[in-house]
Amino acid sequence: MRIAIACDHAAVAHKLAVSAHLRALGHEIIDFGTAGEASCDYPDHGYPAVKAVADGRCERGVLICGTGIGMSIVANKVAGIRCALVHSVDTARTTAAHNNPQVLALGARIVDAATACAMVEAWLTTAFETRHQRRLDKITAIERGSPC
Repeated sequence: MRIAIACDHAAVAHKLAVSAHLRALGHEIIDFGTAGEASCDYPDHGYPAVKAVADGRCERGVLICGTGIGMSIVANKVAGIRCALVHSVDTARTTAAHNNPQVLALGARIVDAATACAMVEAWLTTAFETRHQRRLDKITAIERGSPC
């Protein structure tokens, strides 16, 4: 699977750990930065990564900033994208099963790198439970300006 990944200055080490873990699992990683710890603006890196998912150039995306909140807000502004902010392996697994998000956001100041790797792996390996599709259809309708 081709996975877009991006981070801000607070999450470079986590991005490198998650990227290496995903490569070891056989995934192709497309890195949208940042590469250094100099202060940067998370939308500058998060948006291009999410756009790659929305456009179909990548199948999934992982966004990491200090808390994950900023990156998740950016991602959820892109039409057609559902991004889930997770803080544990259980929330990663549950969102995969219930919400089927194409993008996952995490906080480098919230979880350690090993947990981040485990969360991403749980998200990628948990199947979506189609009984939740009607809820996703309602979210899509809202996005298109229709009431659910």
